[in-house]
Amino acid sequence: MLTLQLHPNKLECGTDEAGRGCLAGPVTAAAIILPNDFNNSVLNDSKQLSESKRKSLKPLLEDCCLTYGVTHIYMEKIDEINILNASILAMQKAISQLNPQPEHIAVDGNKFKTYQDIPHTCVIKGDGKYLNIAAASVLAKTYRDEYMEKIHEEYPMYNWKKNKGYPTVEHREAIRKYGVTKYHRKSFRLLPEQLTLDLF
Repeated sequence: MLTLQLHPNKLECGTDEAGRGCLAGPVTAAAIILPNDFNNSVLNDSKQLSESKRKSLKPLLEDCCLTYGVTHIYMEKIDEINILNASILAMQKAISQLNPQPEHIAVDGNKFKTYQDIPHTCVIKGDGKYLNIAAASVLAKTYRDEYMEKIHEEYPMYNWKKNKGYPTVEHREAIRKYGVTKYHRKSFRLLPEQLTLDLF
């Protein structure tokens, strides 16, 4: 059973990102403040939920929350500042959309940079411990999936509607066959390096 939030007496947002390990598409973050009486027996870390459950939770969370924000940080920026900084930037931009602003930020993972002097706490695997972080993980995942399904129509040969840009064998084979697109992260190792032997 997940706990609502880290600090029950504060206006606290949960924040999380999706798509950090992908070869293509944005990294997407969400931030959300849930009401004090919120409870949901289905909500969990988005990776533990089926796609249909995530999709059904999305409107429910948006309707019942006090406020939420979602941000995509796109491939060019990821390549410019690296994926860790892009993930943190995405979370900060999602938090900036919240009205009211939180008194405390609960962050999934172990890295964050202070935003607007608001106290924050990093929680490893927080999306499996706190409902507000789990809610952010569901929003981040569903919004990013929608984006990947949309660009799949432009480049169906990579099957992004299924692999969502993650480095699956199918995705890597498509890169090998068709090359890279404007949606690929050029700073990532898109294909495993071939083993070379120096025999001389």
